[in-house]
Amino acid sequence: MSGFQIGKDILSYVAVGDSFTEGLDDPYPDSADFPSGRYRGWADRFAEHLARHVGELRYANLAVRGKLLRQILTEQLPRAVELSPDLVTLCAGGNDILRPGSDPDALADAFESGVRRLRDTGADVVVFTGFDTGFQPVMKHLRGKVATYNMHLRAIADRHGCAVVDLWSMKIFQDRRAWSADRLHLSAEGHRRLALRVCEVLGVPAEGDWDEPWPQLPPSPWRQARQEDLRWAREHLVPWIGRRLTGRSSGDGLAPKRPHLEPLVRR
Repeated sequence: MSGFQIGKDILSYVAVGDSFTEGLDDPYPDSADFPSGRYRGWADRFAEHLARHVGELRYANLAVRGKLLRQILTEQLPRAVELSPDLVTLCAGGNDILRPGSDPDALADAFESGVRRLRDTGADVVVFTGFDTGFQPVMKHLRGKVATYNMHLRAIADRHGCAVVDLWSMKIFQDRRAWSADRLHLSAEGHRRLALRVCEVLGVPAEGDWDEPWPQLPPSPWRQARQEDLRWAREHLVPWIGRRLTGRSSGDGLAPKRPHLEPLVRR
């Protein structure tokens, strides 16, 4: 990235994407400042780190859970371009990859069109590869498709001068404590660590080590592990499949949590 720098009097940052960037499952505590049901996530956490090193950080988060790549490009990208920020984080395509018949080559072509539009505004752009799904039995079969998409994303980043946050190489995400109960979204600790990794990629000082080893846990008994798998399938997998079959999305009717560039209060 050529132009991004901290220490400015005013810096603007826009986050674009789906549930990953909206912040599921990292809820803010109930309070007057953070209404129940609003998620924090790595993007908010990264913005908090960034705000400590600029005179004023103006931050918008346009991400909405469940959105496909084409929806992000048509619903969020025009708004991001209109805001003309200094920095944009873009993660999109994960929900498409989960769907049978999706083509990572075609997805990459569409993704590049979005990157090009953002870079034409003069914004620095950060892109994210997909996670390595090899450790998740239910999604292990998607590993080749994710890897193909990742190679495209890296090439796109090279062509357009974007920074890359390589989620595939982050082995800490192969621990179940990095994930929430639905096994699709990061836990609060997963989001915290990812925010630190984004800081590292962009050269933003932050306390903490995203790659700190997880404390040792005793192995779960076989019966307990199978019971947890059954509970997960009943409470999370079956509803997810139901939404896919009926064409519904978890984000239907939802608006972005931070649609405007607004000053972020330092904490």
